Amino acid sequence: MKSWTHGVALEALRPATLIREELPRIAECARGRPLLDLACGRGRNALAAAAGGLRVIALDRDASALAELGAHASESGIAIERVRGDLEAGFALPFASASFGALLVFRYLHRPLAAEIARVLAPGGALVYETFTTAQRAFGSGPRRAEFLLEPGELAALFPQLRTLRCEEGVFEEPQPTALARLVAIKPA
Repeated sequence: MKSWTHGVALEALRPATLIREELPRIAECARGRPLLDLACGRGRNALAAAAGGLRVIALDRDASALAELGAHASESGIAIERVRGDLEAGFALPFASASFGALLVFRYLHRPLAAEIARVLAPGGALVYETFTTAQRAFGSGPRRAEFLLEPGELAALFPQLRTLRCEEGVFEEPQPTALARLVAIKPA
C-alpha cells in the first residue's frame, strides 16, 4: 500500500539514487554555501539535501510543484528557498557567478544552460547531473524528442571546464528500467 502526503505518493518524493550515494560529497563540496536544485519539480532531491543539513534553493517554472515542495518542506520542518523561473526563457541564471557550493540537475536537459551552470558553481563546488539518454526511446516512456535526450558520451562533454569524478551511462532500475547518463563533477579551484 502506498503512503500519501498532499496527494503525492511518498515513493515519488524518494530522492534519486545518485543523490543518496553522493550526499556526503555534495555536503563536503558545498562547505556552507547554498545548493541549487535546477528544474526541481516537486523537490525530491532538494528535500533530501535540506534534510542532510544543506541550505537549498530550488528553482522551477511550475508554481504548483513549488507549492507542493513548500508544503513537504514545512511538514518535514526543513527550510527550502523556492524560486519560480523559466530556465528556457533566457539563457542566464538569475544568480551571481560562483554563488553555489553544489548544483543538482535531474531529469532535465536544456543544453544552452551548460555554461551558466558552470558559471554559478563556486570553485570547488560539485555538479550532480542525471538525465535521459537517447536509449530511453526504447522503453516507450519519458522524453522522445532529441533536444531532451543526451547522445552517448555527451553529458561530460557539456562541462569541459569541470573535472569529472564520476560519469556513467546505462539502464538503471529507477524503479522501472530507465536509460540515464549520470555525472558528478567539480569546478576547479
